[in-house]
Amino acid sequence: MDSFIPKHLQDEVKARVSRLALLLNNAGVEAMLVCDNVGLYYLSGRVFAGYILVGQDASASYFVRRPVGFSGVDYIRKPEQIAEIVGTVPATLALQLDTLSVADYNRLSKAFAGASIVDASGMMRQLRSVKSQYEIELMRACGVKHVEAYSHIPEVYHPGMTDVDLQIEIERLLRKHGCLGLFRVHGQSMELFMANILCGANADNASPYDFAMGGAGQDLSLPVGADGTTIASGNAVMVDACGNFNGYMTDMTRTYAVGELPELALRAHRVSIEINRCIAQEGKAGVEAKRLYEISLEMAQQAGLDDYFMGHRQKAGFVGHGVGIEVNEAPVLAPRSRDVLAVGNVIAVEPKFVIPGVGAVGIENTYVVTESGMECITLAPEAITPLV
Repeated sequence: MDSFIPKHLQDEVKARVSRLALLLNNAGVEAMLVCDNVGLYYLSGRVFAGYILVGQDASASYFVRRPVGFSGVDYIRKPEQIAEIVGTVPATLALQLDTLSVADYNRLSKAFAGASIVDASGMMRQLRSVKSQYEIELMRACGVKHVEAYSHIPEVYHPGMTDVDLQIEIERLLRKHGCLGLFRVHGQSMELFMANILCGANADNASPYDFAMGGAGQDLSLPVGADGTTIASGNAVMVDACGNFNGYMTDMTRTYAVGELPELALRAHRVSIEINRCIAQEGKAGVEAKRLYEISLEMAQQAGLDDYFMGHRQKAGFVGHGVGIEVNEAPVLAPRSRDVLAVGNVIAVEPKFVIPGVGAVGIENTYVVTESGMECITLAPEAITPLV
């Protein structure tokens, strides 16, 4: 039978479990039951149907419903069997309440009757926010493929295209370069395309989703992004696509244009690049995430562009976010964020501007936080690229 933990990940998974056990000890929690796909993947190296029970002693027990055929795990039909197999119920049990339904919470509470349930949502986000060298190398590799796919975007454009036509071609490019096509995003009401394309006036349409940019979308069932606008001369075309080539993601935005853009749009794009440069320099370990948001807003205000910063009709409340297995991890660069940057954080910084009637301009890069600043791993050209 195959080993459940992939052989090349056994040391990596062991280190992750040990780090989680340390957090459990610090919080005075005896054990944690991991149930969601992101946590299961993080602590095993694979997605499966089942559970992981992690103890203060850095033990990890794997309870699997599907798939069959692995050694070193306990196969179960229902979660009630876990306590029977373990033999004892922990005095305190941590669950990720931000990803667990009420029905599942009630069932697990009964299955572990007698345990005091505590919320481990913040604990897991903290744990995953600091990437190991192995994870960072996966994200570097992702960034290389991401950049390569973007380099072919001008080749797939032709006059008369709609934003949806272009989105389809860009998504095809990403898949042809190895993108897995799935983007995990944290939050109950968050849904995500492979690529978000904003063209012309549609960039100023508000969306219910907590993304940096909006767009009306094509249907009220998914009101975000491209809406079928024909790309015309004088339009800015913003391409915001995630790259997931190996289970870890990079996030990158670049701006394209048909014909000449007005000076206001060109100036806003230059300021976006300047903000990225400044944040990359200032974003050292130990810096408060909210300070980086404040710097970004101050630079937009000094340039006289605050009316257009992070939206025009509707503004986003952040300028950057962590990225990894999910698109939107910690830390978050927002005015009320309590996050403090640490070595190994990977952050997408996206200071963008919406110019009414023209479109969205600006860039987004993915950076790795170090002791001396942030290292960019999405090294695509940053100037506005003409579409001809």
